[in-house]
Amino acid sequence: MVKTSELGNLAENYAVKLLESKDYKIIDRNFRSRFGEIDIVAINGPTLVFVEVKARWSRKFGAPEEAVTKSKLFRIQKTGEYYALLHPGLPVKLRIDVVSLEIEGKTVSSAKVIQVY
Repeated sequence: MVKTSELGNLAENYAVKLLESKDYKIIDRNFRSRFGEIDIVAINGPTLVFVEVKARWSRKFGAPEEAVTKSKLFRIQKTGEYYALLHPGLPVKLRIDVVSLEIEGKTVSSAKVIQVY
């Protein structure tokens, strides 16, 4: 069995490589504030993107992206807006993406990037 912290590190590192292969420029990871946390901050074209990474090693509780609730998206949005205020000069167009990963053992078996809004 894989430890949760190992799964998180594996998932985030994989997500970074996946996003970079799709022309995202990673500018920050694990940003935390009083509003919440953002796993990955990236620039994709003219857009500042806040990325939530969700990974599962079983479909027992549904697909990984199904764990991203409306309240979680709201927290990411507020945290992202705060991040943008702290970093003037970045693109003003904002978006939230979810990287959904399914992991078997220590291998990613399925990966997709979902543009939320």
